[in-house]
Amino acid sequence: MPCANQFALRPRRLGRLLSAGLLVLALAGCGDDEGPVYVEQPVEELYNGALNQLYLKNYEESARLFDEVERQHPYSAWASKAQLMAAFAQYQDSMYDDAINTLDRFIQLHPGHKDIAYAYYLRGISYYEQISDVERDQKMTRLALANLDEVSRRFPDSKYARDSRFKMDLTRDHLAGKHMSIGRFYLSSGEYLAAINRFRTVIKTFETTSHVPEALHRLVEAYLALGVVDEAQANAAVLGYNYPGSEWYADSYALFTGVDAMPDEESDQGWVGRTWDSVF
Repeated sequence: MPCANQFALRPRRLGRLLSAGLLVLALAGCGDDEGPVYVEQPVEELYNGALNQLYLKNYEESARLFDEVERQHPYSAWASKAQLMAAFAQYQDSMYDDAINTLDRFIQLHPGHKDIAYAYYLRGISYYEQISDVERDQKMTRLALANLDEVSRRFPDSKYARDSRFKMDLTRDHLAGKHMSIGRFYLSSGEYLAAINRFRTVIKTFETTSHVPEALHRLVEAYLALGVVDEAQANAAVLGYNYPGSEWYADSYALFTGVDAMPDEESDQGWVGRTWDSVF
């Protein structure tokens, strides 16, 4: 029969075992606090699960699962697809900053990817969706314009180029609207030179936008307020020549003639022609 003291533990050994037991318990406690224990899943299972969450519009969970595909299977063919899909899910969830960061990383890691044009486009749209009204800072508008222009230049034959160019026109119109808003404020405050600078910026830099006729008329107002009649006439002539049916031209015409009505074609052509010839 074995002796009882064969099963007795020496004090030093007992201390080591107790320390090990406490460590195991501590680690178990940490696992409970930080979430479920990491379990690697097949790549197809993870990817399909992420797609399913995307279809269900659970965008945050979808993005998390797509990230998990890349984290668990970084060297698989699915990793780059998952990264791009994670950005799309973040965009759908209006998490634009996260989407932009994900897309920046995708573009840096996969410059030759077959969907690289879409990555650039989605980044541009993520900025575009954050454009604020003209009374606020237009940083996002400028970033949207720059990124959409990059799509148009880099991938002119892609299916994303046309929409990028369309949205670029809208962003330019928005930026012109910002200058007009500031110019009107300066004009109403009697700061005519500052107002003129804003209106001239609209005419020179955003000449294809819808704000140009008003900008020309506001220049007429500002120059008349300064007593610089020749410049006022010159801008009125440009307005009448290029936008003869515009309400802004009617307003400029009224400033010079005192007639608060749209000029008839004959008198209009004569007035514009005389002014145009005297200026140019």
